[in-house]
Amino acid sequence: MILVFGNGQLGQELSRASAARAIPLVVLSRGQADITDPAAVHAALARYAPSLVVNAAAFTKVDRAETETEAARQSNEVGPAIVGAACAAAGVPLIHTSTDYVFDGNKPEAYVESDLTAPINNYGRSKAAGERAVREAASRHVIIRTSWVYGEFGQNFLKTMVHLAATRDELRVVADQRGCPTSTPDLADMILRIAPRLHGGDGVWGTYHFAGTGVTTWHGFASRIVAAQAPLTGRVPRVTPIATAEFPTPARRPLNSELDCTLFARVFGFRGRPWTEQVDTITRAVARAAIGEQPHVA
Repeated sequence: MILVFGNGQLGQELSRASAARAIPLVVLSRGQADITDPAAVHAALARYAPSLVVNAAAFTKVDRAETETEAARQSNEVGPAIVGAACAAAGVPLIHTSTDYVFDGNKPEAYVESDLTAPINNYGRSKAAGERAVREAASRHVIIRTSWVYGEFGQNFLKTMVHLAATRDELRVVADQRGCPTSTPDLADMILRIAPRLHGGDGVWGTYHFAGTGVTTWHGFASRIVAAQAPLTGRVPRVTPIATAEFPTPARRPLNSELDCTLFARVFGFRGRPWTEQVDTITRAVARAAIGEQPHVA
């Protein structure tokens, strides 16, 4: 049985994917088990006796992390340390999710796992600290760094763009930051596929990059979303490229968030699907839900 801490985008997707495959899996929200509470974490492991734990709980509001530094530290560093220690004590392997934002974005090429981390915002610093905490606490761990996550659940860039496309005639989107959009279905599929390797005690522990295949900018990402929703909604707003300097935010973002996933593919034998395919599929699902499953009639 797989125990998942965190009922956000990934936790909900894991719940759906595991149900479809009849894989025993329990997802716990923060209210059910706060990862910053050692007693709650140990009680959850004792109650469910999992063969694998997935930590998908995190403080993910990048801009708010600039001022809510302690909340970010608790969720992204202290919590993972507690989960890691509990897993080590119980002899249970741990999958911990991390982010491309542990890098500064100055490298011209895609980042590999051995590149030095140098986060440029508090969110990235808290996630890098969480990685270190997991490595120190639990030897049997897999850390998955991913990039630009989106899906049908929760709040994310894709859902925001679908909403804005319905209400605006122009979308101004940053075009000088690049990364690898990654869908929650791909992440959930990846976790369920590698789980048997970890159950079996296969020596694959360490840090890996896993993201959607292909690279784009936020502007390219938005353009694909707008194109995919247009046949359903009839809405075709202009998508105008802008520079990062024209869209100031409290937290700095890396200009390059591209992740090289070669190591993951070599060890586990597969990659994430092309980001364009997944964006099209999920955009259509989100757009249909927004219009109540009714096709657009001009």
